[in-house]
Amino acid sequence: MRLREYCPEEVERLKSLYKDVRGEIEGRIADFRRLWREGVEEDLYSELVFCLLTPQSKARVCWRAVTSLKESGALFNGDYSEVLRHLQGVRFKYTKARRVVSSRWILKHPGGIRGFLEEFKDPFRMREELVRRVEGYGMKEGSHFLRNVGLGEDLSILDRHILKNLSLLGVIEEVPRSMSLKRYLEIEERMREFSRYVGIPLSHLDLLLWYRETREVFK
Repeated sequence: MRLREYCPEEVERLKSLYKDVRGEIEGRIADFRRLWREGVEEDLYSELVFCLLTPQSKARVCWRAVTSLKESGALFNGDYSEVLRHLQGVRFKYTKARRVVSSRWILKHPGGIRGFLEEFKDPFRMREELVRRVEGYGMKEGSHFLRNVGLGEDLSILDRHILKNLSLLGVIEEVPRSMSLKRYLEIEERMREFSRYVGIPLSHLDLLLWYRETREVFK
């Protein structure tokens, strides 16, 4: 049973928008799934680094930085100064450059990133371990990475765009000023409940709310 009333006007607008962009969303989800099936270590690590860079920064800017790191060879082997040079436009670039370098432990894990993730039985445990072991990863970043590599369709990426729209829809009362683990899981479950109510898969709902705010289906 729902604990609150959703905003009917906003729900209808959302359903109408979904009809318009559903095909694009399904295509993007297929891309994510394909990355896990066919992607090499560089592809998976690129997504891990992308999700390290995105907090409080524009996604397009962060992906350009990742692309620049890849093209220069600094993604896998560059030292702190080399990585930093490629983070133009990324907020908190000094901290994030250090975190990129420190994240390379996962490449040395037996089987690399794929081997690390396959040690865990489900995406919830994968996220828990990513948050515990990747410096700079919280619940949002862990969810984002797993979604982008085709493993996080049952997880929510609760960034500011998503939270703002969840508030407009009546899923949450207001955008929280801070996000504890308990609060994140509570909102994630509310979003999952809302997903069932409107008949839009959770992974689609995330991209739909992102599109509603930014007018693009990206990463």
